[in-house]
Amino acid sequence: MTTLHVQLVGGQAFLPLPELERLIELARQCEPIDVQSCQDDLHSLGLSLLAQQGGAFDWLAEEEDQYSLDDLKVRYR
Repeated sequence: MTTLHVQLVGGQAFLPLPELERLIELARQCEPIDVQSCQDDLHSLGLSLLAQQGGAFDWLAEEEDQYSLDDLKVRYR
């Protein structure tokens, strides 16, 4: 059995390159396949994944909220 570790971001799935290569290898054992890859517009998604997985902002989850709705001067609905 092959285990894939996939991360979903929006409507796209991301997995580590070695796992993608293994998946392609397994698919080719069943039938010929054509792999088309696109790297357009992935820079911002890649950076957001890097920030999320890197843990640099994990401390924010434990940080106390500094502002509340009572601090608003105007509240738009």
